[in-house]
Amino acid sequence: MWWTDLKAALGQRINLEGIACSVGILSKDKHLAIPHVTVPDIRYIDWAELKKSGFKGVVFDKDNTITAPYSLSLWAPLGSSIEQCKSLFGDNVAVFSNSAGLTEYDPDGEKARALEDAIGINVIRHRVKKPAGSAEEIEQHFGCESSSLVMVGDRPFTDIVYGNRNGFFTILTEPLSLAEEPLVVRQVRVVEVSLVKRWSAKGLKTISHSRIPDSIKCVKNGPL
Repeated sequence: MWWTDLKAALGQRINLEGIACSVGILSKDKHLAIPHVTVPDIRYIDWAELKKSGFKGVVFDKDNTITAPYSLSLWAPLGSSIEQCKSLFGDNVAVFSNSAGLTEYDPDGEKARALEDAIGINVIRHRVKKPAGSAEEIEQHFGCESSSLVMVGDRPFTDIVYGNRNGFFTILTEPLSLAEEPLVVRQVRVVEVSLVKRWSAKGLKTISHSRIPDSIKCVKNGPL
């Protein structure tokens, strides 16, 4: 158990898959790191507009998207937004995390089950760490193509790149808490966000999504 916990802690700091993917992003695929929408946190997402646009489900990253880093409980201020999301999408809401549910760091699913009990949302078990891998496990879970799903996460080079590569509608949130986040992760995040802002300022855009061409429609003016 201690070795698994140690690997998980190191994995939170060093994402080899992410490093390898970053090389391709920096050289030729910069657009994959640019989200369709950016919000302060999920309270600014208009779930009803996404449902009306034809999306069938929502996939959340865990750490610093809906929980504090390493926490297995929902960040309290997000409760009402999560409940509205669940009321509209029903059981078609899930977590796809590089910690809880990832076979390498959660082999017996203990963290996934604890998170499911705490927030009432299914955690998808999977083998490959974002941004690598296909959407196969997510599509099997939801029973639909990834183009009908929304991917929400706080990291441009992991959650957003993974989502865009696999055809999701992608929403980038700001991190919930930097206090518990490892220093190296904070440093990498600063670089990622800086690059995305620079590329966006130069007019680089992400891949358009057919279900909601005017993506800003799904953003609220204030938190729910």
